[in-house]
Amino acid sequence: MTPGERWPGTLGLGMGWRPELAHFIDRHPGLGFVELLAEDFEPRGPLPPALENLRERGMTFVLHGVSLSLGGAAPPEPRRLEHLARVAERVGAVLVSDHVCFVRAGGLESGHLLPVPRTREMLEVLVENVRLAREALPVPLALENIATLVEWPSPELDEATLLAELVERTDTLLLLDLANLHANARNHGWEPLSWLERLPWERLAYVHMAGGVEQGGRYHDTHAHPLPREPLELLAALCERTRPPGVLLERDDHFPPDAELAAELDAITGVLSRGEGAHAVR
Repeated sequence: MTPGERWPGTLGLGMGWRPELAHFIDRHPGLGFVELLAEDFEPRGPLPPALENLRERGMTFVLHGVSLSLGGAAPPEPRRLEHLARVAERVGAVLVSDHVCFVRAGGLESGHLLPVPRTREMLEVLVENVRLAREALPVPLALENIATLVEWPSPELDEATLLAELVERTDTLLLLDLANLHANARNHGWEPLSWLERLPWERLAYVHMAGGVEQGGRYHDTHAHPLPREPLELLAALCERTRPPGVLLERDDHFPPDAELAAELDAITGVLSRGEGAHAVR
């Protein structure tokens, strides 16, 4: 990609691949792409038969990472970048994504996606780390916003501004997680629609949707509960502003009956169809 160039892909409706969902994904009509968790695969050796079958049928794969720690003080580890690049080649992924966060410091692993301080100094660290990652990968890189229960004090930038500057300065794409936006808006008092307005839509690669649960006065993005109304409303608002190249449903635990997953995908498709209709009459 060159600066300002729109992501050329059209991904459609997607689902995050998990072994427990393999049968559903194999049989559900209308899926245009599948997201694979990078850390679950090795560059050599056979893929699970269900994934081999999908690949033979021409399914589009994207690769999603959780361990680069792009917001860490240390640069991304070469061995992790090498693994991500080789797995992307192994599965034929059209793009790779990871999060704007850190997951380790001083050799200690957190086991969580942790928020970065939203300061100009941190933005410079992110820019350098993202550029190193982008240069090591064989396909475009997309950056995802995370859900947080706490924030660092005295931010110099709001999250939308940090994301927008980061993807523009590093010539990367945006993986917009609307479930995470809903969680942060609910927990930190953000106004989500004004947040959306400040993003560079020409950088949008695709969208994440997922469920969560309210506990103790806080909203938790769990990927293990039904898809609530609010992310769908944010998707509708997004579709009023742009045509998302792809929208993907994530489910990582407490897997429901196929009919419930199909209903959530249908709800997403309905929002996208109404958005297309609105654009068509303009």
